[in-house]
Formats: sequence, structure tokens, C-alpha cells
Amino acid sequence: MSHKEKVTEVKSSSAGRSQKEVEELDQIVIRFAGDSGDGMQLTGDQFTTASAMMGDDVATLPDYPSEIRAPAGTIFGVSGFQLRFGGSEVFTPGDTIDVLVAMNPAALKTNLPSLKDQGIIILNEDAFTPRNLEKAGYTSNPLEGNELQKFKIFRANIGKLTQNALTGSTLSPKQVDLCKNFWALGLTYWLFNRSMEPTTRWLKKRFQSKPEILDANLKVLQSGFDFGETAEMFTTTYAIRKHETKRPGTYRYVTGNTAAALGLIAASKRAGLKLFVGSYPITPATDILHELAKHKQFATIYQAEDEIAAVGSAIGASFGGALAATTTSGPGLSLKSEFLGLACMVELPLVIIDVQRGGPSTGLPTKTEQSDLFQALWGRHGECPLVVLAASSPRDCFDITVEASRIALKYMTPVIVLSDGYLGNGAEVWRIPGMKDLPEFKTMLHTNVEGFKPYLRDETTLARPWAVPGTPGLEHRIGGLEKEDISGNVSHHPGNHQKMVELRAEKVARVAQEIPSMVSYGDPKAEVLVLGWGSTAGVIKEAVHALCEKGLPIACAHLRHLNPLPKDLKPFLKKYPKVLIPENNMGQLWYRLRAEYLMDFEKLNKVQGQPFRADEIEAKIMSMLGGRR
Repeated sequence: MSHKEKVTEVKSSSAGRSQKEVEELDQIVIRFAGDSGDGMQLTGDQFTTASAMMGDDVATLPDYPSEIRAPAGTIFGVSGFQLRFGGSEVFTPGDTIDVLVAMNPAALKTNLPSLKDQGIIILNEDAFTPRNLEKAGYTSNPLEGNELQKFKIFRANIGKLTQNALTGSTLSPKQVDLCKNFWALGLTYWLFNRSMEPTTRWLKKRFQSKPEILDANLKVLQSGFDFGETAEMFTTTYAIRKHETKRPGTYRYVTGNTAAALGLIAASKRAGLKLFVGSYPITPATDILHELAKHKQFATIYQAEDEIAAVGSAIGASFGGALAATTTSGPGLSLKSEFLGLACMVELPLVIIDVQRGGPSTGLPTKTEQSDLFQALWGRHGECPLVVLAASSPRDCFDITVEASRIALKYMTPVIVLSDGYLGNGAEVWRIPGMKDLPEFKTMLHTNVEGFKPYLRDETTLARPWAVPGTPGLEHRIGGLEKEDISGNVSHHPGNHQKMVELRAEKVARVAQEIPSMVSYGDPKAEVLVLGWGSTAGVIKEAVHALCEKGLPIACAHLRHLNPLPKDLKPFLKKYPKVLIPENNMGQLWYRLRAEYLMDFEKLNKVQGQPFRADEIEAKIMSMLGGRR
């Protein structure tokens, strides 16, 4: 638990039953862990919502097995949800954890290495049976040895206490057991002075047609809360010290996938166009479709039979004058590649959101990676340049999707947005913008018949007119064969093909005229610049902030535009003696920049399905500084 100083006070409980010390902290990292059927993702999500509603800043890291029915009780079946919440800006879900809620031995064994010394463990003691210990790989019960001596352990028979709370219930034993996650949630709400009201409200809405399940969960939630209040094992509760006052506005807790979906809706309203999203469900991008399905009044959503049909339908909608998008992950982006060539050839606006995951092939469907950059830049046959952007945080998934839509419509070009599993499933507190806060959109729908030429270009953007096929007087070729400059007729002339390839490339390059200048965070005279892209933004900033606090000459910068690159990137990088590029891949941006600028950079790569920790980046920076203190 991070804090600059401890403040301790004694408060009476609201029920007046006991007195507990309340210790104020800056930030806390908690991880809920259990079997994939124990409801850990739901538990973490509810705790996050409650914290966000109290005005805390939050960052989350859901982590769950790829298997639909992972082996219960084994380390392979452990599902975890990590949350960091604090009264000041939170950059990451945290390197190590302060509190572990372990629902079984496998959850304890898997997550114990991440727990800080003197960290808190809340154990479901019921689950520590010989059979469960064996499945988790324990040869003896860790509760009976010295392995856990350096931690603060709180044992509770969560299963039995859940059953006691529901004595007389009409629910089946299996249904009763499924409620135990809410008992654990109630206890953690008490321990960290969270309000149960958001969860109570959610339960009433979720189970309004199932009163017996609603009543059971409410009772169990309250039972866990009351246990903390009355159990003598707890002498201290924890509260968050507020440091920052947020800008006035309306805030909500949002995942990256939800933010991307809302970004598409906002962009369509800003542009005054209908929104069409053609997609095929794929982990970890499916939740974008789920969110859009909640807002069908604002969009036409088509769940296609496969990835190829999905992008094909989106291109058809773009031909018809809609703001069109398709969502996917790495394997789906591979399947869409030929159709993306068509969209490039006919120069249509199209937004492609790729929520990256571990690969290749099926790979690690529920784990994160940044390994689709090469595919986004060059993964198509022929000379097929596209604009490529990357989100830097869950809430930035909204802004970057709006930006991608704006560029696609203004320049008449497909735009790929790179998110990843860490951003898509992770969550932050987000200030909801008003429509006036969004950038202006230039919509190119062409209706004037007089002087119409399908490839007569705008002098600034090189965008061609956007005319709906079949409109009288605006008929033109729409297939994938090379077009003749200006007329748009099919052409196999060598010189024309050279010209059209160069025009399409130049059009993408001209997007750079709108990219903001590079800025850095940290020491203005830094010896080491840490340059990141995508989901490394938060962890890089946290590492640099920590080292700057120690007086070390470090700075960082982040790229959201990956093709084209910012115009001033090369002179910006040349200002620093050393540049480090951390990536959740084997060095794709590193290769790109070395080839583009013929400069030398250090790289730091990780392909474990997990995001970087700040201490990993700090250690690399220290080695580049020669171990300087």
C-alpha cells in the first residue's frame, strides 16, 4: 500500500457496534483470485465501480484462462482481477499487490509471488481441503507451515458463512455456492470503506425478475460486510486520502472496449452520418459488439458469419455513405487483409479496430500483446499504405476512435486503430466529453453531378470525392482493379499504376500535417528518453516519474500515430543521448524507427502475455545509466 505518510484515527462504526482504526493511504492494489467459475471478474468489476463512484482514480487488469471450462482447482484454471485505486492519478494496475483475496489453494499459489511483504491475504479456508491442495500442487497445507509468516492472514470459512447467511433459502446448494464471491466482496467493501450502494443498485437491476437470487446476493453481501465489522481479527480498516480535485464534469468507469464503441457512436453523430459496424466475435474484441448492441438506436450492427464477411459488409456500407467500422483481433485482421486492399484501392473511409492478443495462430486469446504492428503497417499484398493509430489507455480508446473516424472521412482512407487485451479489458475513470469537445469533421459525401470525376482530388488532402454508387450522374467503377487517375476507369497502364500507388501513399503521408508536435514528460535535459506506443504509456510514465523523483535525468514520450509518424519525431529523438523503446513484442517499433531514421535505439521486449511492470522498465533504464544512484 503506497503512502507518503500514515494518518491513523479511531472512528465508530455506523452501527455503533465497535471501534476500528482507519488508516489513510494514497493508493491500494487488490487482487481477487479464484476458479474461473468463482465470479472473480464480476467481483473485481463491482469493486472498481464502487471505487470510481467514490471519486477514486482506478486502473484494472483482468486476467483469466483461455479455456471456456478451465480445470477447477488447478493453477491453470485461476481467474484473477487486479485493481489499483487511489486519490491521485493512477498510471497502472500496479507491479505488486497489497491485498490478495484467495478463494482456493491454486489462487494462493499462483498469486503469492506478487504479494508484498506484510501484505494482506484474505483466505477462503473452506477450500483448503486435501483434494484442492493436491490439485494446486501443494504437498502440505501452507496454512500450517511457515510459508505465510511474512503476511497478514485473515482466514474465513467463506463457503460455510455463505450457507449460514442463506439458511432457509429456496436456492439449490450449487446456487448458494455461487454467491460466495459476494460475501468476499462485502468483506472487502468493509475493509476499504467502500459503499455497497452501487452494487446493491446493480443487483436490483440485474435480478429484478429473479427475486430469490436478488435476495440471496443482497443477504450474502451484507453478511460479508457485517463479518468485518464484528470479527475480532480485524482491528484496522483502510481509506483513500484524496490529493486531487477532478475537473468538473460527469465521470464514469469505462473499459477500453466500451470506450471504443462509444467513440464510434460519437464520431457518427459528430459527422452526421449513419454508423454501420460489421464484425465477427473474437476475443478480446467482442465486448465492443456487446456495448454497441446496447445502443442499437445509434448504429446498425451486423454480426457476420466470419471475419471476411464482416469487413466486406463494412466496405459495402462505406460505399453507401455510412461511417463504417469493423472490429477484430490479430487472427481476424489477417483474414481481413485482402478486403483492406480493396478499401485502399477504391479509397473509402473505413475504421478497423484491432484489439491485439498473444499470437501467432490462436496463441493466447485472453492475454495481451503488441505484436500486430507489422501486420497493421504492411500486412497486405501490393503497395497498400494505411493510416495506423494506437490507443494509449482505456479511456484513450474513445479519443483515438474518434480521431480515426475523422481522418478516415477527411482523407478518404481506411484507418487501423491498435488497442490490445490490456486496454480493451482494462478500465479507468473517464470524464465524458460533450459533443462540442469533439473535433470538427469534414464529410466528403458528393452530390454535385456537374464536373464529377471519381478521382479528382482535394488539393490539400488528396481525398477523392465520396459518391454513392448508382446515384444518377455519379456512376463510377467500384471494383478492385487499378483505376485511371481522374476518370476512375480501369487501367493497366504502367505509368498510371506508378502514379496511383504514389498518390495513395502521399495521401496517407499528408495526415502527418495534422499530427501534434512531440512532447516529453520528465527531465527536459534527460540522458535517457523512454519512447512508447500503445498500452505501455501508463507503465512508462510511472517508471519515469519514480526515477525523476530520485533526481535521475529521465524523460518519456508516447506515440499515438504510427503511420504516418509525427513530422518532428526524428529531430526530437536526436536531442537525447539514449532512447529506450519498451514493447510487448520482439521490437516492431524499434525495427520501424531504425529503418526509417538510421538511428540506434535500445529495446526492451516482453512477450509473456502480461503487460510490463514499472520495475522492469526502471531496471533497464538504470542499466543504461550505468547503475547510477
